[in-house]
Parts: sequence; structure tokens; C-alpha cells
Amino acid sequence: MNYRKIAKVSLLLVYLVIIAGAVVRMTGSGMGCPDWPKCFGYYIPPTEIADLEWKPNHDYEAGQVIIREQSLQVAARDFHSGETYDEGQWNAYTRHDYAEFNVFHTWTEFLNRLMGALAGLATLLLAVASFSYWKRDKFVTLASCFVVLAMGFQAWLGATVVYSVLAPAKITVHMLMALAIVAILLLLIYRTSKAQKDHKKDTLLRNLLILALGLTVVQVVLGTQVRQLVDQRIDLVGEEAKALWLNDPGISFYIHRSFSILVVLLNSYLAYRIFKLKLGFDKIKWVLGLIVVEILTGIAMVYLDFPFASQPLHLVLASLLFGLQFYLVLEVVYAGRNLKTS
Repeated sequence: MNYRKIAKVSLLLVYLVIIAGAVVRMTGSGMGCPDWPKCFGYYIPPTEIADLEWKPNHDYEAGQVIIREQSLQVAARDFHSGETYDEGQWNAYTRHDYAEFNVFHTWTEFLNRLMGALAGLATLLLAVASFSYWKRDKFVTLASCFVVLAMGFQAWLGATVVYSVLAPAKITVHMLMALAIVAILLLLIYRTSKAQKDHKKDTLLRNLLILALGLTVVQVVLGTQVRQLVDQRIDLVGEEAKALWLNDPGISFYIHRSFSILVVLLNSYLAYRIFKLKLGFDKIKWVLGLIVVEILTGIAMVYLDFPFASQPLHLVLASLLFGLQFYLVLEVVYAGRNLKTS
């Protein structure tokens, strides 16, 4: 098995999960599946509300979910229903009291979970393939196995997000864990590269790049807080009153906006230093390009009343920026070193 190809596929799938998660957030589909890991007790979710209504003379399996009197009820065991509803055959779902069905939301969230499962399988295959590196570089094998554990932990975090009915703090941790997995995969891809570019070592550049990466992470956290505010405003004023979503936005918004200026200035200086000293780290051009587009999507949300898909695009661009900056940090950190792993 080609380890690096599997690593790249794993990275792509993780990014697709991030994109799917952004779409889930944009469409408000986070509670489309109110239980976990199944969806209303099914491996393949229902397509209509009738599938979740109690039926007489019907075979039910243990764990199957119905909506009855605005609450979720879970089949206590396998049974065949009679002519009338028997409470003794059902247990109330106690994780939360959210009991709504929207087929679009359900299938959007289901596809998000399916993408996550595929990413998990890819990282499992990556761990198996990594044993070919055991004698040359044990770190590759150990880190690859750790990614599998990280994906499992990420899945558990996803469950806690559902059980908390989308608590903002848990969503933020869920996003940061996704970025951590991206970072590990990028490290593995770089470490197993056959051809390391001959970059010039620069300590100041390395330190400032790490600072720039840290600022991006801070911006992601602040961005999730701003998104929380927007979600609260949507609940208050409705989906159609977009012009009111950022009225009196609060301190998090202003810090987030101010930090973007610092991000631009710092990365612009990094580009200036790289090109002036001919250090060879050309990916800084892509970093600057992503920052410009990221700022434009932010401006569009504030001044153009949240154009369609601007919110998920803003989040996805931030995750891509993080990945690109992290890879650039790896290039700077490993500059002048000879990686003998291939």
C-alpha cells in the first residue's frame, strides 16, 4: 500500500468532513439526527415522518425511535405492537428533549456522519500501512495509530455535541480537534516525502510563522463565538431579518475583526521577508491569497447581509488557511534537515 497516497486521501476526507460540518451548521441541520451513532434508531435514516409514528401491528426492534406527543420514545426490546400503544414497551429518550423531524436536516446530518465514517476508515487503513515505516521511522507508525484514536475521540465529541443540543463550547472543541487531526496528517505527509525542498533556515521566520498560525487558531475560536451570537439572533429575529443579525454584535466580533488586521500585517511581513531574503517558501503566496478571500467573505457577511453560503465558506477557508500555514511551518522547521524516511 502506498502510505503517502492513503495519507493524502485521509486528509482530503477530513477536509470534506469539515465542509460537510459547515453545511450542517449553515442549514441548521445539527439536530437532524437526535441520537448517535444511529439516526432515529436507524442505520439508514427515515425519509418521512410516517416512519417515526407509532403503528399498530408492527414489528419494532430494540433501540428504534419514534416521536410521540412531542417526545422521543425508544423501543425497550424487540416486539410486535398491538392495537393500542403500550407505554411499557418504550423508554423515554433522556439525553435531551429535542423531538423534531425534518427530512432535509436529517439527511444532511446523516451524510456528514457518513463522511466522518469514511474518514475514520481511511485513517485506519493509514495506520495499517504505516507499519512499513516501523524500522525506518517509528514516529510515523505511532503517529498514524494516534490519528485513529484521535478520529475516535472526534466521533465521541460529535456525540457530545448532539447530546448537548449543539452547545457552542462543544462545537468549538469539535472544530479544534478537526484542525489537530489535519495538522497530524500534514506532518505525516511531509515527514514521508521523498523530496524535501532546499529551503534556507531562518529562525525569526520560523517564530513568526508559528505566531501567525496561533493567530489563525485564535481567529477560529473567536469566529465560533461570533457564529454563536448570530445563531442567537436568528432565534430572536428570524431567518429573513439578516440585516439585524449583527446589530450590537458584542466584544467578540470586534476582537475578531481587529485580529484580522493583525493577521494581514503579520503575514504580509512574512511574505516580504521570504521574498527579500530569497528563502524559497513560496506557499506564502497561497497563504496571502486565502487571507484575502477570507476577509472578503467576512466583509460580505457584515455589509451584504450574509450572502448564500458565505458562512460555511468563511469557516472552510479558515481551515484551509490553517492547513497551509501549518505545512509552511513544517517547511521552515525542517529547513536544512535531511529526512531519511523513504
